[in-house]
Amino acid sequence: MNVLCIGNSFSVDATRYLHRITRSQGEKITTVNLYIGGCDLETHYRMMLSKKKAYRLFINGEDSGFDVSMEEALFNRRWDVITFQQASHRSFDFESYEPYLSKLAEYVRLCSPKAKFFFHQTWAYEDGSPRLFDVAGFEKSSEMFCAIEKAASLAAKSIDAQIIPCGEVINKLNSVVSDKLWRDGFHLSKGLGRLAAALTWYRVLTNEKNRDISFTDLDEYVSDEDILRAKACVDGIEL
Repeated sequence: MNVLCIGNSFSVDATRYLHRITRSQGEKITTVNLYIGGCDLETHYRMMLSKKKAYRLFINGEDSGFDVSMEEALFNRRWDVITFQQASHRSFDFESYEPYLSKLAEYVRLCSPKAKFFFHQTWAYEDGSPRLFDVAGFEKSSEMFCAIEKAASLAAKSIDAQIIPCGEVINKLNSVVSDKLWRDGFHLSKGLGRLAAALTWYRVLTNEKNRDISFTDLDEYVSDEDILRAKACVDGIEL
């Protein structure tokens, strides 16, 4: 399965371990991220029009060192899955999604007519993070997630996409391991946070449960108990 993410650092976080998880299961998902830090849908749309080589290419969770345009990436191979997302600082405001998301989806569909669309529901900022109130305007992480959930649902319906509910999983896991999910208040931790997100992508893309996955080759230590908690949260989501 070939997966192209039109995203930013949040899609890099979410797919860091996805290829390696599938490989450990005897499967293969190749992930390619089009990365611009903090990139929102409006900027993706402008990059689509300009055809600039503005994206750093991440392949299977690793920085390739190459810069590409969106057009080059779309025609690089036959994509089975293409994902979209909004930047975290605008993820809770559906009005910021349009008209850019619809125009992007239309263009991508012309370039990759057989690809299935998914919308990456990103996560809220950590409780206590200055960004939670100063940037997003929320008092609690759970409040920000509820707004993201509503906006992502509308976005997915507007482009006929299935949701990858990372925000839901992180919100649930936050209730039991809150101090282990973020590394700076908004990006996921390199251990448990990124693992939970990758397991969510695996669950949605393959429709398989995570309980038999033995992959533990993480960039940061995660206890067996926390891995089990993450798997339980992911396997509990409704597809």
